[in-house]
Amino acid sequence: MYYVSVIHQIEVAVNTIIKIIDNLSEEDLQKRPTPNKHSIGELLEHLVVICEADWRIANEASKEDMEDFYSEVSYNSLESIKEGLLINLKALKSNCRKLTEEELLTETTSYWGLTYSRYEWLLEILAHVYHHRGQLHAMLVHCYDQDPGISMFE
Repeated sequence: MYYVSVIHQIEVAVNTIIKIIDNLSEEDLQKRPTPNKHSIGELLEHLVVICEADWRIANEASKEDMEDFYSEVSYNSLESIKEGLLINLKALKSNCRKLTEEELLTETTSYWGLTYSRYEWLLEILAHVYHHRGQLHAMLVHCYDQDPGISMFE
């Protein structure tokens, strides 16, 4: 099915994020290039949950469900971040494999009223991961002169 290509691109993004993490130290997690904005650790923690959180939203989780989910999130070390990325990617892949084409094309509505097909939600997850991966790369390169020196695409 055509969703496999989208999942592959999400996997590429997750794998490059892990390569970036492999160039970081635990101290880097505390770096905050802009006051009142996410630290590197907070941005990574957000990246960890995108596959799971956005999938829940795609399946019409309520605002309260999402608040409960986010309140339980805690990734405070480089190892836990890498592990969380892989676990949430694996769950997304498993959830998608179970869908029929009809289910993939079924429209669902987020708690704030946005309606997409599940396939479009997968595209949103891809865009969301790539967006924040780009932010992470830019923070490291432009604010801390830490170019991870990896290819960001295949």
